[in-house]
Amino acid sequence: MIILNALATVINMVCQIYFYIVVARALISWVNPDPYNPIVRFLHNVTDPVLDRIRRILPFNLGGIDISPIVLLFGLEVVRQLLLQLLGMIAQGLGGY
Repeated sequence: MIILNALATVINMVCQIYFYIVVARALISWVNPDPYNPIVRFLHNVTDPVLDRIRRILPFNLGGIDISPIVLLFGLEVVRQLLLQLLGMIAQGLGGY
């Protein structure tokens, strides 16, 4: 059960870190960042594969506004909640034996 709690903590932290990375990526898109800046390159490299998939599925913009980061943040939160609930249910099932 301790391993499941540790796994839940790690999943929660990874999701939170990725959440903040996506928010930072969205914020820097409002300005004209230097594409050769290592931080900008990191943010693009980490988020672009997922955002590009979302853009292919939802190919529309709302008046030039890219909503893919919002969709990603919502989906990330849903996945995080589902995984944490699943791990909690597994931990409860193991604790009963």
